Amino acid sequence: MANEFQRRKLRNVFAAFDTDGDGCLRRNDFRALAERWGRLPAVQRDAALGVRVEALMLGWWDHLRTVADTDHDGKVDLEEFLVLVDRLPALRDVVTATADTVFDAVDENGDGRISRTEHGRLVDIWHGRTVPTDDVFDLLDLDGDGYLSRSEFALLWEQFWISADPSDPGNAMCGRIPEQ
Repeated sequence: MANEFQRRKLRNVFAAFDTDGDGCLRRNDFRALAERWGRLPAVQRDAALGVRVEALMLGWWDHLRTVADTDHDGKVDLEEFLVLVDRLPALRDVVTATADTVFDAVDENGDGRISRTEHGRLVDIWHGRTVPTDDVFDLLDLDGDGYLSRSEFALLWEQFWISADPSDPGNAMCGRIPEQ
């Protein structure tokens, strides 16, 4: 059974994904997410990466619709979405498979690591607005070198999606989880 922290975290994800703010997730929300992510500099420069990002976003929708649209109405409301909390640990491979594409999209200069600035853009793109991240990056930088390596990023990404422990640093991957 999901704990309240996990439910709060997924409510935050739902809000980020509900691009039109209508209280339901539909394919058009994920198309809008793909467009939003397409504004990242690395994605704009690399057409193949743009195709990967779009496939990832629309793949999230296809998977979400399959596992969460319990009434088969072509949309996923918050309660249906929260069903994922209990299913995410079994979807570990699906979650980790997305980390590389997200990493490549965020790594603006292609140096194989995510800087504080690049991470800030990830959070802003995730939410569709500017979100303060001043204190978040230091939690995520596990080795303290000022960057997130691909392996750090993959671990943090998995924690973000699957962890039930509020103290796991990956929970802050897309910004702080609101207390409510």
